[in-house]
Formats: sequence, C-alpha cells, structure tokens
Amino acid sequence: MDKDLSVVIVNYNVRQFLENALTSAKRAMEGMHGEIFVVDNASDDGSVEMLKAKFPEVCLIENEENVGFARANNEALKHASGRYFLLLNPDTVVQEDTFRVLINFFDRNNDVGLAGCKILNPDGSFQLACRRSFPTPWVAFTKIFGLGAILPRSRLFGRYNLTYLSPDETYEVDAVSGSFMMMTREAYERVGGLDEAFFMYGEDLDLCYRVSKMGLKVYYVHSTKIIHYKGESTKRSQIDEIKLFYQAMQLFVEKHFASSVLVGFFLSVGILLRKSVAFLGKASRPLLLALVDFTLVDCALLISEYFRFGDVFSFPSYAYPIVWTVPAMIVVASMYFSGLYTSNRFSVSRSGIAVVASYVIISATVFFAKDFAFSRIVVIISGLISCLLLPGWRLMLRMFGRAGSPDSARRSLFGRRTVIVGTGPSAQEVLRKLRSRVDDGYDVQGFIAVDRKQVGERIGGVEVVGSIDNVGKVISDRRVGEVIFSTDGLSYTDILSVIGRSNDRSVNFRLVPTSLEAIIGKTRIDQLDNIPLVEIQYNIHKSVNRSVKRGFDIVFALLFLMSVYPFVMLRRTLGRTKRLGPFGEKTLLLPQVLSGKLSLVGRPLLDTENSQFTDMNSSVDNQDSYLGPQGLTGLVQINAHADLEQDEIDRYKLYYAKNQSFILDLEIIVKSLLQQFKK
Repeated sequence: MDKDLSVVIVNYNVRQFLENALTSAKRAMEGMHGEIFVVDNASDDGSVEMLKAKFPEVCLIENEENVGFARANNEALKHASGRYFLLLNPDTVVQEDTFRVLINFFDRNNDVGLAGCKILNPDGSFQLACRRSFPTPWVAFTKIFGLGAILPRSRLFGRYNLTYLSPDETYEVDAVSGSFMMMTREAYERVGGLDEAFFMYGEDLDLCYRVSKMGLKVYYVHSTKIIHYKGESTKRSQIDEIKLFYQAMQLFVEKHFASSVLVGFFLSVGILLRKSVAFLGKASRPLLLALVDFTLVDCALLISEYFRFGDVFSFPSYAYPIVWTVPAMIVVASMYFSGLYTSNRFSVSRSGIAVVASYVIISATVFFAKDFAFSRIVVIISGLISCLLLPGWRLMLRMFGRAGSPDSARRSLFGRRTVIVGTGPSAQEVLRKLRSRVDDGYDVQGFIAVDRKQVGERIGGVEVVGSIDNVGKVISDRRVGEVIFSTDGLSYTDILSVIGRSNDRSVNFRLVPTSLEAIIGKTRIDQLDNIPLVEIQYNIHKSVNRSVKRGFDIVFALLFLMSVYPFVMLRRTLGRTKRLGPFGEKTLLLPQVLSGKLSLVGRPLLDTENSQFTDMNSSVDNQDSYLGPQGLTGLVQINAHADLEQDEIDRYKLYYAKNQSFILDLEIIVKSLLQQFKK
C-alpha cells in the first residue's frame, strides 16, 4: 500500500540541526501514513549514531563518501513509496501543518507537479531563494550585477527572486528552493530524478525546469512556512560555496541555454566578481581591527607629545610622515604576528604583551635613528597609553559586546539579554544548564509563557515576563537580543509565528532540541553539556594567578579605602548602620581584603545556600579552600537574585576556581557595581 508522503533528508555533519528537523518532521507527519529517509554523506560528527539511538524508525542510508546532494536524494527516492515526495534540508524546521497544507494543495490542483512553501531565515525575515525565475540572459545579468538588489520592486529588474511579488500570496513560479521541494510521484518518474551532474546547488533549479518542460506547473504556496538556517553543511566542509554556486549556474545554462554565449560570459565575470567581494568581506574585519590599533597608537603619540611639550606638532615637519606611520606599523605588525587579527582578536593579555614588545623595538629604533630621537619621554608615555588603549578597547568589547572567536574558551559574563520561551520542565532545564555554563553569552531576563495566566510568576528564581501574544513588546521593552525556544512542549507553529511577527527586530532566535544537548542558531551552536566536576589543576591554584589576584586585591582595596570607605565609616559613626546595606557592609571588610584574610572576588562569605550576611564585622573564616578564598563578591553573589539551588552554587564555585583570571575578576566587580547602581 502506497504511503501518503516520503520525506528525504540528506545530511552532512549537522547532527544538532538534523535532530531538530526530524523532531519537527515527525510532529508534522502525525496521523499520516508516511516514511522518512535520511541519507548520510559520510558525516563524522556522530550523526549516524544519533539517528540509530533516537530515531530508529527512520530509514537510514549510510554513504562512505560525500556523494553530493542530487545523488544522495536519488538513492533514497528509488526506495520511496509515497504518493508525494519531499526533499527536505536537515537545517530546517517545519510547522505541524506544513505537510498537510502542501498535500491538500496538490490534491486540489492536478496540474501541479512540484511546489515549495514560504521559507523564513532564522531572524524571521523572508528567504528570497524560496521562489525564483530561471536564469535567462536578462535574469542572469540582473542577478550577477546586483540590479535586482538595487531595484527589488521592479518587475524588470527583480525577476530572479521575484521580489516584486508579495510573499503572502500563492502563485506559479519558475523554481522553488531545494531546501523544501514537494513533488508528485508522477513528476519524479517522468523527469527521472535529480541530475547527478550537479554536486551541490543548481539541482533544484534544474529539476524545476525539467518539470515545467513536462507540462506540469511549479508553485509557491504561502499558507505554511518553515525555517531554513541555510549553508550549515558547507560551513563544516572545505567546500567553496560561491564557486560551487556559480559553477552550478553555469552548468544549468550550458545544459538548457547552450546557444547563449552572452550568458556564459556574464557568468564567468560574475564568478570572478563574487569571489572578489567574498575575499574583501573576509579581509575587512582584520583590516578594520588593524586600522583601530593604528589610529590609537597615533592618538597615544599625540597625547604624549602634548604632555611633554605642552603643545602638539612640536617636532620638525620632516619627521611627521615617519612619526605617524612607523611606530603604528610596528605595533600593528607585532599584533598581527601575535594572532590578534586572526584567531585571538580580542585577547587582552596578548595585546598587552604585543604592545610592550613593539615599544621595545620602537625604543631601540629611536636610539639608533638620531634624526628622530626627539624625546624618550614621549616614547615612554605613548607606550604606557597604548598599553591602556589597545588592550582596553578589547576588554570593553569582551565585557559589554559579543567579541571573541567561536572557539575561545571563555566569552564574557556580560551576555546578550535573553528570554526563554516556554515554562515547562524542559525550559527550566535549559535555564539550569545556561546557569551552569556561566559565560556562554546569555543574560536570562525571564520566561515567556504560552498564555498570560503565568505572567508575573517566578520559576527557578526567574520571572515570567510575558506571553507569546506580547513577546514583541517584551523584546522591545527589555532590549532582548536572544530568544531561546524550548521545543519540547511548544508547537513549531507557535515558534514560527513568533519569529515571523518579530522579523523587524535585531534579535537572534534560537532553538533547543528535545535532547537539550545544544542551542542551535544561525550564528553558532552552543553545547549545553555540564561542566566537568574534576579537573587536574584549577587556575585559582596557579602561582601566577595567585600573585596577580593578590596584587589586584591590594590595588582595588586601596582605591576603595581612599574613596568609599571613609564615607561608610562616617555613616556608621553617625549611628546609621541599618542604612548601610550590603554594599556598605562589605565596604567595611576592605581592611581584611588588604590584609589578605579575604579577597575582593571569591566564594560567598558564609558558604551556605541562600545565606545572608548577618554580622559583617565578625571574624570570617577564610581557610585555604581548593575553590579559592572567600570574597566580597563573586559568581554566586552576583547571581543570588536567581534563587540558586545548591548544585548551581557548587557549579559557580567550581567554574570560578577553574577559570579564575584577572579579566574574570574585573568582569565580576564591574557587574557587581552595575547591580548596585540598578537598585
């Protein structure tokens, strides 16, 4: 007996996305008689093992090499028995009604051979590639030279992506996206499957063209939608995406428009132009970083010249072309060879070392170049200023921005403001795992409930700040940058509805599969594994870290003792002890920080769950714990408002002991002070 639908997914190293796609596909297939094929193109990320363990009902085809998209789909389609075939990318999420909407559309329109649906980007914007025209000479010209992007509403120039048509209507098109293509069995058998000459890209366009030539129609159906993360497999391979795309386009033209020499010429020029643009785009960020460093070094020289001579431009005029270029170029070169424009762009320690090394070279150069030895004081002052400015702006971005490479061990305590959609056990587990990760870039502001009944409640110490109905207002009012959906217990229809309504906001929408192993999004995948409880050596025990930490305590304790401590003591003398508050009471302990009995940053003063500081002037036991000293503030203290459970407190303490550093201590102190200002 034939099945209603056969779904084919080709996978290559996108395990987390595949798991989410299969979960959504299974929900969409509930109540239907269907089958799902997954063809794995030699993944090495555990995809096959995940499939066998979590989706044993899926028909798995394992390839020993990456045979490409077209050939892999054909391998599965030969065994498919459905009335309709669906080619679905692994980096997609479908609504619960998506399959039924398309099947009903086919049943009502017998002349349709192939159709696609509305496709959204992860940020909720409309994905233009879900409906297209064939690359005729004129259409190819407007696409390659960007005329369609300049005049998208023009019927003349916007034909490639049909940008002059409304995305909220259903109509016949030339082609739809290969990330979601449903076709009738008849159409597949008549065209003979996908053309395996296309390795990746172009096979969807070719299939649509051949279906049209058979006298069957291709349609874009707007009444259901999916999310497509786009390009995830190519990110995990050595594939040159731009080159493959234009080669596929050229193959399509040679196959179907062989007589058009003009289009062939435009395509060749287009490949060269797009590769050049891609190269410039890749190089622009390191060049921008180098330009910032170059400018700051020159600013440091200008400031130091003013301090030394009371005026600027005091050097001979012949010197300035060298003064404004050579020192800055030496610093930039040193930063480059230290990896600060490649893998360690926002490393504070590396940038400081690179600046010091650079100014040693500059000092030696000035010593031998007598014509430019105007002032050693200027060199010293500019070196000190550069040591503050160049690492300083990196520190600010790390603390308050989203700086850092994806592979960096630690991002920052100052993550993007985040809400979790869902309030059930899975959403609460997501919160718990985010807390355990400490610095994964998420500052959880609250939960979003499915309905309004729970608004105002607190779950796990975090408030339910809104419902799905008013999530847009919550995002705006709380300046939310990340929205995380707990997919267990939340329909994909609701998820896509929220994303679709919020496409005008600068927000990252991210999904957590039912396994709760990772958070997937367009920009990155964050693992949600627990922090190991056993480590060979924690940073807190390293002699260098202990020395730096002690120096840090002394310097900052002295600063606070000279600035804040006298005022707190005055309030206490006047009998206003009750009005001191936690900040004032901790300030009174600064002498113990200076003496070494306490640290500014460390474990809670009373190391028990949810403890309060009852007598801040009593002697505090600060035994030499393997988790480090007790501190006036710390990771546990700045998260105390979240009603932490004991295991979460233990994870915070373990995390701090493992990752303690000057930068982490500084981040904790800044965040503690910001919390005080908010009260």
